[in-house]
Amino acid sequence: MQGTIARVCMVVAAAILNHPLLFPHENTTLPEQDEDLVARMREHEEMLEMEHARLEKELAQLDSELEETPSDQGFSWYFWSAVSFVVFLAIEMCRADIAEDAIHPVEDEDVIFETVSVPPRMMDKNALRNFCDKCTYTSSHEIWKVREFVEGFADDLLESLRSMCDREVDMEVGDFIGVGSMFESWKVCQPLMCDLLVPFSPPDPHSFQYHLWCSSSSDIPPDMQCCGTIKVTMFGEDEEACLCGSANLGEDMLCLLHNKNKVVKVNRSPDELLCSYGTHFLAKDQVMRWFQIAVTKAWAGISHKYDFEVTFRSLDAAGALKIRFRSGKVIVLNLIPVVQLEDTNAYFVSHFPSDHNGFPDPYWPLSLSVCERNLLKYLAKRLPQNSCHLHCLQVATFLHRKQLSLTGESALTSYHFKTVMVHLLLNTKTSAWGAASLERRLQDVFSFLQRSLQEKRLYHALIGNRKVPRDIRVPERFRKAEPINLFRSLVLRRELYAATVRHFQEMLRNAPVLIEEYTPYLSNGY
Repeated sequence: MQGTIARVCMVVAAAILNHPLLFPHENTTLPEQDEDLVARMREHEEMLEMEHARLEKELAQLDSELEETPSDQGFSWYFWSAVSFVVFLAIEMCRADIAEDAIHPVEDEDVIFETVSVPPRMMDKNALRNFCDKCTYTSSHEIWKVREFVEGFADDLLESLRSMCDREVDMEVGDFIGVGSMFESWKVCQPLMCDLLVPFSPPDPHSFQYHLWCSSSSDIPPDMQCCGTIKVTMFGEDEEACLCGSANLGEDMLCLLHNKNKVVKVNRSPDELLCSYGTHFLAKDQVMRWFQIAVTKAWAGISHKYDFEVTFRSLDAAGALKIRFRSGKVIVLNLIPVVQLEDTNAYFVSHFPSDHNGFPDPYWPLSLSVCERNLLKYLAKRLPQNSCHLHCLQVATFLHRKQLSLTGESALTSYHFKTVMVHLLLNTKTSAWGAASLERRLQDVFSFLQRSLQEKRLYHALIGNRKVPRDIRVPERFRKAEPINLFRSLVLRRELYAATVRHFQEMLRNAPVLIEEYTPYLSNGY
């Protein structure tokens, strides 16, 4: 009896000592050692099974003898048998987990994201200040001249466009709105680029109906966050609209909204209304085709007044113009057709100048760039004089664009750096943005972006952010909406994530070289 107990203890001890968890972790680094480990595990498994079978046979023989022994002695045997079974079961479960991990190893994403600190040479205060003064600084006088020219030219071009449109049939074009880095005073790279939103609306008696991703009854797919659909409807299709275009009111009835002599066309095909084929949803490709043709005709009508050349930069982006003067100077102008969301500062845009993929029809991405421009103006009035927030954004976007020329396209854009800057401005004391804090704040920008890349999470600066002041007039439905992750594509596409991380790491490594290359070397008097 004592011998049987001793054998049981030896089997349990052998199983524990030979458990895979007790093997050195170094053995898991080489494939051939992993195979040896699996083979040894199988041998021990067979040995344990044989020993277990033999012990069961001996215990079965002892059962008959225990029937004649005192009850307390029989209870001790059953107790030890139960303990042995529990130990074997625990060992078997742990062994199965280890074997599954060996067959299907889990790749740690932290290996992809190598921790890279901000290069100390780039953080030198004097070098940064000199870099900003000599390289990233565009005089306010030059910015004002370019903006004044662009606004005058755009006014003339759109007025020519309106004169060539049939108001009874064509879309009605409104006044443009300047957005982006040029109108936010942090543009640094040549050529100078101006983004202008051009709102348009349907002809009477039609109107737009909007369906947003954040509405309770939305059927927009999850991968189309921050998007909406635009349905072209006609007055009289709902109870609240005017019925004069669809009902026979008689000669004695007069509509106070529409002129009696005005002929209201109600039978217009979806193609004429720039809708997707077979639907009443506004199509971006139809809108861009119409807008490009309209801009071409408008320029042909006023080209004799100007002494420069205007060409389309891309056939896929309507209104993407390049203005080249005789002196060789180039100004890039992006006229972007948009649909205003009711009477708010939110707009559905046909395309983003920096987005080459876009969204499929009939989904229109939403832009709050007007609110972002107003927010930066609002915060600038409350920051210290000569604050460093725009210089931080200029340095970061400058390094990013230079790295793009070295490593090619990346999922990172200047808009991501701007989003990081807005988050920091909303969560940092205004006194921390003085001119002397440029180095620390720039390090905060890169640290914030590095952490966001590691977590694959960078939220939209305005949507779902209750810290945005109400003076900015962000629509309440967007303030209460769930935050939008701008890095959602990195979660779904592992290769894109790895390439983006490498781009960011290379940008930080090359930053000292870029700063030294583009900054005059003043120590020798040059």
